[in-house]
Amino acid sequence: MALLPDRRPYSYRDDAALAAFDDGGPITVMDGDCAFCGFGARMIARFDHKDVFRICPAQTDLGTALLRHYDLSPDDPESWLLIVDGRAYASLDAIIRVGALMGGVGHVLWPLKLLPRSVQDWIYRRIARNRYQMFGRGDMCSLPDPRLKARLLLK
Repeated sequence: MALLPDRRPYSYRDDAALAAFDDGGPITVMDGDCAFCGFGARMIARFDHKDVFRICPAQTDLGTALLRHYDLSPDDPESWLLIVDGRAYASLDAIIRVGALMGGVGHVLWPLKLLPRSVQDWIYRRIARNRYQMFGRGDMCSLPDPRLKARLLLK
């Protein structure tokens, strides 16, 4: 996966394509139609005891605009984004950071950080490109979990 463009923190606030949104905590942008991403969203909702994470499906106007701001395509299966303190991260690095920010059980992802970046990206690409075949499809927004629904940014 290509590195994200090096942009100053909160650069998306100056992007005319993006409406204002709640960026007071970490934001994940992920495929709302992917069952595996839906599982990840439910895990964030369950283990983020500080209630700081917001989750934005890539298929929403906001999700699409955020991905495009960072030169990612909403149609690319590798487009998974984490924005924390105005800075953006992608790929397996973003997922590992989510685990570290949540703490507790989220630290189980930390050993993946020991892998070289090329190996991390290879693993991430294999899963991302085959996620529907491996895990199926699902609709993150229709999940009955009230903890998850409270975190969704659906603009």
